[in-house]
Amino acid sequence: MHPTDPAEQARLNARLHELRTEHRGLDAAVARLQLDAGADELLVKRLKKRKLQLKDCIERLESALIPDEPA
Repeated sequence: MHPTDPAEQARLNARLHELRTEHRGLDAAVARLQLDAGADELLVKRLKKRKLQLKDCIERLESALIPDEPA
């Protein structure tokens, strides 16, 4: 379902930007932690899980923002 309301589309685009920013931040944090031999493995796993959740949300929003193609 593609939002037709410009305000809704703008809100979804803003949310998509927020999610991508958070995903990049988590990616950097995970990379830093993995360089540290004494890093908390549970924390790394939690951050990776959050990254996957964000990726799923990003993909759903991107799909919602793409207009439907007529068959």
